[in-house]
Amino acid sequence: MSDRALLGPPDRERAVQALDRAVQAAETGRTEAPVVLVQPADLEGLSPQELRRWLDRVILSHHPGEGLDALLVSGVLDGLLPEVKAMVGFGDGEWRHKDVWKHTKQVVAQSVPRLEVRWGALFHDIGKIRTRSISETGEVHFFGHAEVGARMFKKLDKRQRLFHHEPALKDTIHFLVLHHLRASQYDGQWTDSAVRRFSREMGPHLEDLLCLSRADITTKRPEKKKQGIAMIHALGERIGQLAALDRVVPPLPSGVGNALMETFGLPPSRLIGDIKRALEGAVEAGELPPHQESEFYVDYVAQHRQRFGLER
Repeated sequence: MSDRALLGPPDRERAVQALDRAVQAAETGRTEAPVVLVQPADLEGLSPQELRRWLDRVILSHHPGEGLDALLVSGVLDGLLPEVKAMVGFGDGEWRHKDVWKHTKQVVAQSVPRLEVRWGALFHDIGKIRTRSISETGEVHFFGHAEVGARMFKKLDKRQRLFHHEPALKDTIHFLVLHHLRASQYDGQWTDSAVRRFSREMGPHLEDLLCLSRADITTKRPEKKKQGIAMIHALGERIGQLAALDRVVPPLPSGVGNALMETFGLPPSRLIGDIKRALEGAVEAGELPPHQESEFYVDYVAQHRQRFGLER
């Protein structure tokens, strides 16, 4: 019989004590003894908002790893976040793949102390538990773990409702889990159009995603870590440079209107303005590259006459 089986009836105060101990460990880096053990029923006496107040303090602290370990040994992770608890001891740490729990704690600690990024860091690899495969040569893969993890997060929140009262935060965490691998795929060889498309697809989550990507580099080899962080930084710099260029230089050349009128025999009219706006929308959507010669856009219009209102 386990120690938790001897705890007796549900006790809200016991849960409060365990959470307080976790916050103290996260803020000081030291774990108080003795450990306060809880059972899942103890946590049911606390509302999702109350739980979040303690958990947010753990996540945002200077020593989140120690706080997370305190939540683990007390039984809080078992009762509240079993998807996170499942990462404990998953991986040998060296031969096949790194210990996912240790990696996750390091990523949380390395992340900027913003709720969106820290919570995204905690959940970003939960999908690995369900997706691990080992090839005949001994290589370990986690194909699709970001997508699986994003679905697991949705189910987790539906069960515990920890983020239900903050839909914007919930959506951002889900987005970060789903896309946390995207920025690390950048190798410096992307075209300008690919960089613009990436920036557009990340939208308002771009900065949080780049922060999480930098924190997700936990290799023990200093040079490899330095190179990885530099590549993420270079991606951010390039996005900023292209955005600045697009603000200064219009996406379409100045003579495109005249070229349209000459090619299609059109007078100055509202239709010319409509075509130019439609072309700008195609550039914005990533269908067309910006800053090309007028002939490029005229040829595109000629190939899609009906779309641009030239055939009724």
